[in-house]
Amino acid sequence: MPSPHTRSHPRPFPGWSWVAVAFAFPIAGYVGWKIGGPVDTVAAAFIGGGITAAGLAAVQWWAAKGTLGRPASWIGSGAAGYAVGLAAGAALVGYDTDLGSLVLMGLISGLPLGIAQGWVLARQDRRRLAAAWAAAMPILFGLGWIPSTAIGVSVDEQFTVFGAAGAVLFMVLSGLLVARFTDSSTRAA
Repeated sequence: MPSPHTRSHPRPFPGWSWVAVAFAFPIAGYVGWKIGGPVDTVAAAFIGGGITAAGLAAVQWWAAKGTLGRPASWIGSGAAGYAVGLAAGAALVGYDTDLGSLVLMGLISGLPLGIAQGWVLARQDRRRLAAAWAAAMPILFGLGWIPSTAIGVSVDEQFTVFGAAGAVLFMVLSGLLVARFTDSSTRAA
């Protein structure tokens, strides 16, 4: 009889460690914002976005316990993808901070992030997770701005990423995605 650790069907959630992803957003976002400055120029968005995403990707990699491959590939692709995406998205919306602009900026910034990290997953033969991750990132980064803006976060300060309310939404939905497209036999115990 197989042990519970050798199951090959999806778990409902990747584990309690994935909750750390929600905490990473405001922390990494604050660090990226303090170093890069307000997202009101291409350079600020690129620098702040890269720093923010490196922090987020590092926590995701740790929390996923082996599911996301080698740390340097995951973190580097996340930093590069989000730096490019945030710089493009923020410039496209004219650095505006109304809800519609933030959602559009999130969609655009999540696209290269999802593609870059999806490519890392695909190179590891995790094609189903790669495709799902690449498709989900624009949506999740767009949606993340809605609850953060709704609870009154001072988005006019031009942060590099949404705050805690959007982070909780991202953590839950991305955690369900990781669990759905990764069977327990491929995750480290």
